[in-house]
Amino acid sequence: MPLFGNSFSPKKTPPRKWASLSNLHLLDRSTREVELGLEYGTPTMNLAGQSLKFENGHWVSESGSFPGDHRELQRLRKRNQQLEEENNLLRLKVDILLDMLSETTAESHLMEKELEELKKHNRRKK
Repeated sequence: MPLFGNSFSPKKTPPRKWASLSNLHLLDRSTREVELGLEYGTPTMNLAGQSLKFENGHWVSESGSFPGDHRELQRLRKRNQQLEEENNLLRLKVDILLDMLSETTAESHLMEKELEELKKHNRRKK
């Protein structure tokens, strides 16, 4: 038995009221997002006077051309032109090879016919 008694006896806390007196918890999700600012949108930044936004994993210029994009675009156009010229040259070579093949095939068929005729003519003489 304690000498001075039990001096520590905390009182029970009363049950809590609503956590918030605001009625925002009663709103649907989309309204809450608008009210509380939970809809962030796409990230944007301003760099060297150019406005950029982040879309699909890449930074895209909002206000037209970006100097880096312009240089890259010129490089890609030049490479595209080179590839088109190479493609045209290769098509020309393929056409020439097909012409040569058809000419050789025609000559081969003519020689086979001449050989057949010579064999027939040679058999008749015997």
